[in-house]
Amino acid sequence: MPEHTVTAFDAELKEIGRKVVEMGGQAERLVVDAVNALIRRDTELAQRVVLLDAAVDALQREIEEKAILVIAKRQPVAIDLRELVAAIRIASDLERVGDLAKNVGKRVVAIEGEYHPQKLVRGVEHMSDLVLEQLKEVLDAYAAKDPVRAVEVWRRDSGIDSMYTSLFRELLTYMMEDPRNISVCTHLLFCAKNIERIGDHATNIAETVHYMVSGETLAEQRPKADASSETSIAFPGRLQG
Repeated sequence: MPEHTVTAFDAELKEIGRKVVEMGGQAERLVVDAVNALIRRDTELAQRVVLLDAAVDALQREIEEKAILVIAKRQPVAIDLRELVAAIRIASDLERVGDLAKNVGKRVVAIEGEYHPQKLVRGVEHMSDLVLEQLKEVLDAYAAKDPVRAVEVWRRDSGIDSMYTSLFRELLTYMMEDPRNISVCTHLLFCAKNIERIGDHATNIAETVHYMVSGETLAEQRPKADASSETSIAFPGRLQG
């Protein structure tokens, strides 16, 4: 390609990458605010999370449209093409992260005024801290085009799964011990599952970053340690979704 065309193409790639980073920051902020709303019982903040998810959705559409246009116009190959495909994939994962944060916000609004001891949300808070760390690190790995750091995030996904299983069992126990906890614990279980799913999307992004830079998919099987379905079998009839 002529030099001016190469320069314009590079600028387009950088702009799309910048948009992905911007979207990542917005999605991360939504998760932080959703969890804080849950911990503080702040329905106003929760409602703001629900409303601001639309901005994340709009960025996802913009990134996808820009990337498809560049692919059609420039017909890139090799790593340039992988960068554009990665932008589309990561934007899709981040859009789902925003949706999951919005779901948590809706649950906060739903349990407004209900009795729930603070100890019931501590496990959710701790798991959220780990998930947010994963999300931040994988977005940093994307910005730095660092596949090693991305794989480190990928390998830690099973720790979040194990914590979710433990939290699932703990909340079921609270529900059986005191019927007053059933409604709140059910909402918290859904919050915990949404947060665990955010961790899964961080893992998806890690796989995409590795592929984007190396051109190879991860050969190993994704580490998983979610045994909550086994737990629900052990307590038949205790939880209805």
